[in-house]
Amino acid sequence: MSSRGILAVVIAVAIGGAVFGFKGLTPSTEPLSDAPAVPMAPALDSASGLVDTSTELADASTDAVEQPKVDAASVGDENAPLKDIQSKENDMTENSNEALATFGSGCFWCTEAVFKELKGVTKVVSGYTGGEVKNPTYEQVCTGLTGHAEVIQVTYDPEQVTFEELLEVFWKTHDPTTLNRQGNDIGTQYRSSIFYHNDRQKELAEIYMKKLDESDIFSDPIVTQIEPIGEFYSAEKYHQNYFALNPNQPYCRFVTAPKVEKFRKLFREKLKTTADTDAK
Repeated sequence: MSSRGILAVVIAVAIGGAVFGFKGLTPSTEPLSDAPAVPMAPALDSASGLVDTSTELADASTDAVEQPKVDAASVGDENAPLKDIQSKENDMTENSNEALATFGSGCFWCTEAVFKELKGVTKVVSGYTGGEVKNPTYEQVCTGLTGHAEVIQVTYDPEQVTFEELLEVFWKTHDPTTLNRQGNDIGTQYRSSIFYHNDRQKELAEIYMKKLDESDIFSDPIVTQIEPIGEFYSAEKYHQNYFALNPNQPYCRFVTAPKVEKFRKLFREKLKTTADTDAK
């Protein structure tokens, strides 16, 4: 049973045996509203070095702390100053109006909910990558034995949002200093990871991470893995758009929702507007 499965039992007992509809790890064939429910993880003492996933936006991720922005022109020169400029990324895919980015930062229910609200992001798919088993199931990935990470694959318009801006959101909305875990979600499938689609993304990610480490924004070293994208497998249907379709599920209410609200406050100027949504 995954850490989310264990937490379902713990919370159910703690509130007097309330039933949350948790059905274990086996992917459900029932409607989305009946997908496995996962309760909130209990808060952990910050002294333990662990992160409370309900407040997963790290202390470093406040309006008072400005994370460095990577100047694309400085790629390859570690000592070049970081400048807040737009980089041209239209060479990233054959379609000059579309690019891909793939991130792993814990449970993809949370990550998907965050990135899909960014202006310039046209599609977010939850899935698995970085492993050796072909066509893995959620149950298999949860064992931690397939080598896959829970990730989201983001399709975006580089003219509206740059890869550097996506990196900023990535590092500000999870704890990149905890190895193979996010809060109480424990296992290699929850590792902090950037799966780059080309050398440009690799270089930008490496320089950004180096600058973050040098800035001492985080009290511990960043352990994010930067690796080439391999085969990407879309997760089961009920995982897609999970937060929007299951807002009352306990995990969504107590973990995802607070995280999304903090993200909205932190990146309010980069969120999609009603006009953006209506245009789709």
